[in-house]
Amino acid sequence: MIILEKPFVSNELKDYLEASQVAVLKNEVALEAAETHTLNLIGDTEARERIAAGERIYTTSENTLDWIYANTPAGNALTATIDAMKNKAAMRRLLKSVYPDFFFEEVEAEKLHNIDFSSLPCPVVLKPSVGFFSVGVYTIRTREDWTNALADIEATSANWKKLYPESVLGNGKFVIEKYIHGEEYAVDVYFDDDGNAVILNILKHDFSSESDVSDRLYYTSKEIITEKLSPLTAFFNRVNTVLGARNFPTHVELRIEASGRISPIEFNPMRFAGCCCTDVGLFAYGIRTYDYFLNNKKPDWEKLLEGKDGKIYTMCVLNKPVPCPPIREFDYDALCKKFECVRAVRKFDFRESTTFGFLFSETRNTDELKFIVNSDLKEFIRS
Repeated sequence: MIILEKPFVSNELKDYLEASQVAVLKNEVALEAAETHTLNLIGDTEARERIAAGERIYTTSENTLDWIYANTPAGNALTATIDAMKNKAAMRRLLKSVYPDFFFEEVEAEKLHNIDFSSLPCPVVLKPSVGFFSVGVYTIRTREDWTNALADIEATSANWKKLYPESVLGNGKFVIEKYIHGEEYAVDVYFDDDGNAVILNILKHDFSSESDVSDRLYYTSKEIITEKLSPLTAFFNRVNTVLGARNFPTHVELRIEASGRISPIEFNPMRFAGCCCTDVGLFAYGIRTYDYFLNNKKPDWEKLLEGKDGKIYTMCVLNKPVPCPPIREFDYDALCKKFECVRAVRKFDFRESTTFGFLFSETRNTDELKFIVNSDLKEFIRS
């Protein structure tokens, strides 16, 4: 079963739902999708029965979590796993046996000002205990960073609550944790009925600088999959000895240090890369990740990677610059000309969204990666 929800459902997913006739929960977003595609819509009662029977569930957005909590039987392992993953402090406590030396502290938002900055083992990261999409995430190296972060939280936190429901962002608490060095990756992975990890994609997450915490650039390649598949599979299997997830999809962000040590940053439950950005796996390797999860498929990576040498497949988040100048329109055509091969552009209503949308590309030219990760996109804004 799949649950569709705002902010975005891709045409690629709609096409799959029509062709496969996978059950789709009837809600406002599903009904809108059904205007152009023939979907197998089911009501709340049948959906609850499917959950109780243990059917696998995939969602497009964590905005579905309120419905899942309200319609899942008490004591169900599904919501227990969601709780463990969604609350960063709870996950850190759960993984304490795996990472006994990892510093973290959970603090109520109103008590952040009471913390003695000199007691923090900087560099640290400050972020909401329950969070999404790099919202409210700050890298703290100096007292000035700390002061600026607290001021920004006070100034903007009310707006976060308007954009995201309580289950997605916010329980009134923040986590202060050790800054994890190394290269950052994002992984679409599910745990099968035996609890074994099945990796469906590995994306490298690049930044413009050490202080950058944006979600601008992710990319995958044969070389990334070949090098990281084995150690990451072993890592997820180790983590799941304490997590205990079964028949469960998740999008995980983590860092790999020079020593090879893998440290998780966050687990995002019930979905793969958000806003249907998991479709980068379709553009790169022909994998519909949600189909693999729902039908217990395991990638034949040797076959899937044939002919992929040297090719890079990107997923770019077109987030607005801060501060953002007045916008009359965004010139997507001019942006696309910066890329060798654009696989898809997804345009968002910039008046409603914090981003202009998403761009997917295929290239062998690493200069394209350098451009997009460093661009503030102002050259494409028409005032």
